[in-house]
Amino acid sequence: MDIVSVADWPFQKVLIANRGEIALRIIRACRELGLRSVAVYSDADRNALHVRQADEAWYIGPAQATQSYLNITTLIDVARRAGAQAVHPGYGFLAENADFVRACQQAGLIFVGPPAEAQLAMGEKTAARRTAQAAGVPIVPGAMSDVEDDAQAVEMAERLGLPIMLKAAAGGGGKGIRFVRESKELLPALRTARSEARSAFGDGRVYLEKAITPARHIEVQFIADTHGNVVHLGERECSIQRRHQKLIEESPSPIMDAALRERMTTATLNLVRSIRYVNAGTAEFLVGPDRNFYFLEVNARIQVEHPVTEWCTGVDLVQEQLRVAAGLPLSFTQEQIELRGAAIECRISAEDPENNFLPATGTIVALQEPSGPDVRMDSSLYPGLQVPLFYDPLLSKLIVWGKDRAQAIARMRRALAEYQIVGVHNTLPFARWLMEHPRFLSGDFSTDFIAEEWGARQRHSEEEPQHEELDLAQVAALVGSLLMHEQMQEEKSHRRIITNGNEEKSRWRDAGRADILRRL
Repeated sequence: MDIVSVADWPFQKVLIANRGEIALRIIRACRELGLRSVAVYSDADRNALHVRQADEAWYIGPAQATQSYLNITTLIDVARRAGAQAVHPGYGFLAENADFVRACQQAGLIFVGPPAEAQLAMGEKTAARRTAQAAGVPIVPGAMSDVEDDAQAVEMAERLGLPIMLKAAAGGGGKGIRFVRESKELLPALRTARSEARSAFGDGRVYLEKAITPARHIEVQFIADTHGNVVHLGERECSIQRRHQKLIEESPSPIMDAALRERMTTATLNLVRSIRYVNAGTAEFLVGPDRNFYFLEVNARIQVEHPVTEWCTGVDLVQEQLRVAAGLPLSFTQEQIELRGAAIECRISAEDPENNFLPATGTIVALQEPSGPDVRMDSSLYPGLQVPLFYDPLLSKLIVWGKDRAQAIARMRRALAEYQIVGVHNTLPFARWLMEHPRFLSGDFSTDFIAEEWGARQRHSEEEPQHEELDLAQVAALVGSLLMHEQMQEEKSHRRIITNGNEEKSRWRDAGRADILRRL
């Protein structure tokens, strides 16, 4: 990337309307560019790492997301009071909310993402299907609008034929999706999908699609600027997923060849140009057994799995997002994008894979993160962190790169063996199991892989109590982290809470926050 001074950019301070590892990722991108970052936090995140690392941190409300991270009025007010000129939404929460984009614009804030028009065209999934069809992109057979009532759902399901998928019209991230195999499952699944969609997005609308099985889930990363440049950065394989939540991603896809890549990327760029999209986004497709592909949706935001693309292209996607939002052209052309090697990402979540991946909570009492050649950790963890139940259970992302897929897998195995989290159930055991599985190693899998293979493993496992064994390194880490936690508690008792009326700043006074103190 060329070195560009930010002195003449239309913004020098960015509010990050998110939390966890993605907030930290954006903070680091801002710092490298010379931009100042403003973090926000709820009651549950008072001691979160993104609060500590940002240049400023502002309190936004109770732990419930609807009263904090989803509260548009509060976020805009905090951005104004903090003196931010731009807002980066990260992923999830308000990242694909056109009302939030418009609220930012009306407040004179630059939204680091696609404009509201593109959000509406792509963020609302049935509208995106209509737009894709008009652009000549193949779509999964199904409804072109949301289901109005139960009778219409039954009629559509009969017309499409089972199995079908129910999907949240305003959704993303696997929320509000249900697979329906039998007619008796339809209406209960519809009620559940509506409830989940309403909770996750504030919008309970649902539509129907024909289920493509078995299928691969492949997505194409793209980014566009205001100067007419639209570029793709290859594809990612996202088929290792459970209940439509991705667990493992890699680039390139094991099934990809030059012809299929050309077809999918061309369709993606045609679609992006047709809606005059600006900033980063991802076009998602299903690939059937016949290697025909079908458009699913566009995620009009940065994706959780963007690091694998960064490894394989050398492009910092978050910095490019900020450059585009500032009105600059992309720092590269399509011809300069060269896909190299292979990258794999494991999402490590606070879930218990041995207990049907139930969400977990607790305190991180010991932590050992991997490192070494071509290993990247995107994490918000530290010893003493209390993991809340209010938000997505993602704890961290472990990403590795290799000269080819075999080396990337070997490197991931080594990194996973080093990675230790004590105190909260997590998905590390699943990731380790996957990296040894013959079907994963061969690349012969579909979106049904976890249901088929992990389910079979659990059914045939011996019914013996599982005891977590700590090696000496873990015991040492545990003792050290307990001492650190005790020290943190002692320091916290001496730390002053800085308030001004109803306004509360970050407690991380000891982390270089003299600028905040001066402003009070």
